Amino acid sequence: MHTVRDVEALRALSHPARVELLERLREPASAAEVARQLGQPRQRVNYHLRALDEAGLVEKVGTRRNGNFVESLYRATASAFVVAPEVAWSDPRRTAALRRDHSLNALVEIGARLQHDAAALLDHAAYDDRKIASATVAAETHFASDAERAAFLREYLEATRALIDKYGGRRGPGYRVVLAVHPKVTEATS
Repeated sequence: MHTVRDVEALRALSHPARVELLERLREPASAAEVARQLGQPRQRVNYHLRALDEAGLVEKVGTRRNGNFVESLYRATASAFVVAPEVAWSDPRRTAALRRDHSLNALVEIGARLQHDAAALLDHAAYDDRKIASATVAAETHFASDAERAAFLREYLEATRALIDKYGGRRGPGYRVVLAVHPKVTEATS
């Protein structure tokens, strides 16, 4: 799993042909081999491969002889790529808001971490045929006042801490527990 934190890498990923190329390069392959798989000219695949290589999203892992030619073999640097939210933000007011508001910054960081972890677990389920032990709870509520919201959060955190203390141990596989409370966001429709 690789988190893209660079604008140039995001630009390299922005072309659908490059995303498909990364999928084909889960295992080492040459540009000619991938071109045949995709039904594309080798020159076009080489063009996109260079852009991915310059962005650090693929790596040369060897060569092989194919007749009179020596082919370079490339592989994606990760099985999946997740774009960090801050890479897509062009307005510096967002960065300033995150610096001012620790809780909001933590919410954004946890959201990015959840996206990263979910993509990695999806790959384990899809490519390794693993069963993923996970659970998700989402609920909506309303608070009549700031004081009511603060009281809810105190009790929520106390109950969660008691459950983690009771059932969580240092042995066994590790699990991430995420608890978040934030204002409901209304989705824009187009």
